[in-house]
Amino acid sequence: MVWNITAGSVDITMGQVWAILGRAEMDSTASRIIWDIRLPRMCAAIILGGALSVSGFLLQTFFQNPIAGPYVLGISSGAKLVVALTMIFLLGRGVTIGSIGMVAAAFVGSLIATGFVLAISLKTKNMSRLIICGILIGYICSAITDFCVTFASDSNIVNLHNWSLGSLSGMTWSNIRVMTIIVALALTVTFMLSKPIGAYGLGETYARGMGVNVKVLRTVIILLSSVLSACVTAFAGPISFVGIAVPHLVKVSTSTAKPIVLIPGCFLGGAIVTLLCDGIARTVFAPTELSISSVTAILLVPVVIVMMLRKGGARE
Repeated sequence: MVWNITAGSVDITMGQVWAILGRAEMDSTASRIIWDIRLPRMCAAIILGGALSVSGFLLQTFFQNPIAGPYVLGISSGAKLVVALTMIFLLGRGVTIGSIGMVAAAFVGSLIATGFVLAISLKTKNMSRLIICGILIGYICSAITDFCVTFASDSNIVNLHNWSLGSLSGMTWSNIRVMTIIVALALTVTFMLSKPIGAYGLGETYARGMGVNVKVLRTVIILLSSVLSACVTAFAGPISFVGIAVPHLVKVSTSTAKPIVLIPGCFLGGAIVTLLCDGIARTVFAPTELSISSVTAILLVPVVIVMMLRKGGARE
């Protein structure tokens, strides 16, 4: 947090930051940089990174597979597609879309992509095939999105290209308020379902024996995961591999499978990793800014590879 708030194209010392936060310097350029740019962006990284990690944890619990995640299964790409199409349709008619509208569009896209994945899961019990199909769905959605954005004529629509790569730039306090409400509600419901989720993680038969309505729980898990991933995609575009790698790292570091520990742990871990990656994306080649998905891929793909190799070795 200290690094993210002080480093950038304009370096600001912690002394200046304390003075600005203490309202001693309200009219300076540094004050506007802190209050209007860096603090909202930092809050967005914490909220959206945590939400994405918890969404990945829910999907991994649902599919009983550590490789499942909103990015790999194509859910983020489905959300991105519907948001892009909605913005292109509305902006082409001179209509702007608010934060709630973007989240709603992303939620619809997430549900559509999730529906395809669930339909495939009914046809095959092989999780490797399911993951591959999810990746292919993601590629199709991304290809359609890129096609639409490439041939868009409106300058505002063309700017969707940067968003489609994943970015936390341009966050405002109104965005923070909306995402805080949505994520807080979804996390509260998720945390209240810790015990049923823990029972479900031990198998459907065990969960039924404990009195859990498995069908309702599965539906709620998918809805919660879709809401969280949709919120991330609506505001920041697709952010890769946080939803896969962070839950695994949290499970390894805590040495437990209890959701009551893993849910807040995943949120904290996702917040830290996303904040770190956004700081790297923003400062390493400043003033040029990298896509946050590029940074998360470089840092987290090795974690996923090691995870897959360990899983394969355990099976052998």
